[in-house]
Amino acid sequence: MQWTKLSEQTVYENRWFSVNLADVELPDGRHLDHFLIRLRPVAVATAVNSANEVLMLWRHRFITDSWGWELAAGVVEDGEDIETAAAREMEEETGWRPGPLRHLLTVEPSNGLSDARHHLYWADEATYIGHPEDDFESSRREWVPLKLIPDMIARGEIPAANMTAGLLMLHHLRLG
Repeated sequence: MQWTKLSEQTVYENRWFSVNLADVELPDGRHLDHFLIRLRPVAVATAVNSANEVLMLWRHRFITDSWGWELAAGVVEDGEDIETAAAREMEEETGWRPGPLRHLLTVEPSNGLSDARHHLYWADEATYIGHPEDDFESSRREWVPLKLIPDMIARGEIPAANMTAGLLMLHHLRLG
């Protein structure tokens, strides 16, 4: 069953997102007003070293008032290549410059409410270049053994769905 968007108007907009209101026709002919959030693409990056440790950030999210492990991530700037944005975010947030990045997966974390797409990349090498420029993004940055990831997810230590998906994929690729 397909819903049909008949019209859409912007209710609020800033540099990062817009909140829109759509007139949607349901398969039975009824109409509903549906709010949606239009977002810039998000680029995510990490590295896995030769000891099968993944570079992660421990950070607080004020919206949910929760702490958790994440990967470096941020919005793709106008005209910026997604892979370039992923490398930039990793460097700015961790102080590590990734080697050649490989696309891991793309997820839609909330496709019933937004058009957000998170593009996750990884490298199997990284070079430490110094203290992270955006050190306010996290309390600490650590290399976490990839073998611990499934249990960390089960304990709720990695709450973000996009990060969970990417880390489970990395776990599968590197450890089987």
